[in-house]
Amino acid sequence: MKVETMLKELSGLKTDLFGKDFLLTWENSTDNLKAVMLVAEIMQELHKVKKPFKIFDSGLGIAIFRDNSTRTRFSYASAVNALGLALSELDEVKSQIAHGETVRETAAMISFLTEAIGIRDDMYPGEGHSYMVEVADAVTESYREGVLAQRPTLVNLQCDLDHPTQSLADLLKLKDYFGGLDNLKGKKIAMSWAYSPSYGKPLSVPQGVINLMTRFGMEVVLAHPEGYDLLPETLDTASKFALESGGSFRITHDMKDAFAGADVVYPKSWAPMAVMQERTRLLRGGDKEGLKSLEQQCLAQNASHMDWECTEEMMALTKDGNALYEHCLPADISGVSCKQGEVAASVFDRYRLHTYQEAGYKPFVIASMIFNSKIADPASKLLSFLQGVKE
Repeated sequence: MKVETMLKELSGLKTDLFGKDFLLTWENSTDNLKAVMLVAEIMQELHKVKKPFKIFDSGLGIAIFRDNSTRTRFSYASAVNALGLALSELDEVKSQIAHGETVRETAAMISFLTEAIGIRDDMYPGEGHSYMVEVADAVTESYREGVLAQRPTLVNLQCDLDHPTQSLADLLKLKDYFGGLDNLKGKKIAMSWAYSPSYGKPLSVPQGVINLMTRFGMEVVLAHPEGYDLLPETLDTASKFALESGGSFRITHDMKDAFAGADVVYPKSWAPMAVMQERTRLLRGGDKEGLKSLEQQCLAQNASHMDWECTEEMMALTKDGNALYEHCLPADISGVSCKQGEVAASVFDRYRLHTYQEAGYKPFVIASMIFNSKIADPASKLLSFLQGVKE
């Protein structure tokens, strides 16, 4: 029985997720990551047989989106609903934040009957993760001092450093596709920059991917043109994880080199780190003309690398010409969503349902993060939901 096997594995893990927020994958042990994935998979199986996994009778799941979102926004909404919470989105324009309300005050005021707070703040280096930590500190203080009856769990729905709900969904797709985490050891994944006709995509997806896949013994190759570097600290941790797991991590400025013999490819555009840092400085200064100029410079820089596209020719370089294509979506599809972009239409269409399945893990990953934080013995609780289910 698939669920019972997963429950047994879950029971054997040594985790410290209870009572904790989930902000960065690299702050969590491998057992913590496995537990989040196992609970997500079990929830998905329960969902398939229409068995609920509700743990709350009331309460709110607050969403704070400081950037646009489709998949993560609706994944969070469905996750908190499945756990028994009502969704409420904080609209900063309609709140008192515009009148000078501090982060600490806002965090306390939205948390009185709140069990979870999901935050997306991904556009500005040095900002998003720091904001989440400030919110976490504020709700901890209010709970400690008796202002709040319960402390909400914070979930990182994407920040400037990491996109943990996405990268864990990516990993779950790989686990399913290759038949288990152990089968990922030695598999080559190309995390590659790809051309986009748009400006300012965050660094957190590639940073999340290289820091998660190196934990599981994969041969991770980061490919990008000169000047599209990621944050140095995320490169350091990826190298450390590769050494610990027996995998490997290297950087190349040749997309063909990255794709050669790859088992998995992940072509995704992101903005140069220096551009993102300059963008933050200009925004803080309210320099609208400077922002317009920076955007034009960035688009021109991107346009000099239009050959960085996941084409049929590039895919032919991969292992048996049949590597798995992954993407966080939406992809910039040449001839479909743009004139020329990250991926050829024929390649994307061939793997389209795979990317949908990849995205389909995200609601369960988010629900699992909250569940593991709120339930001291997740295996026993899930077993109680399972009782009477015939597979």
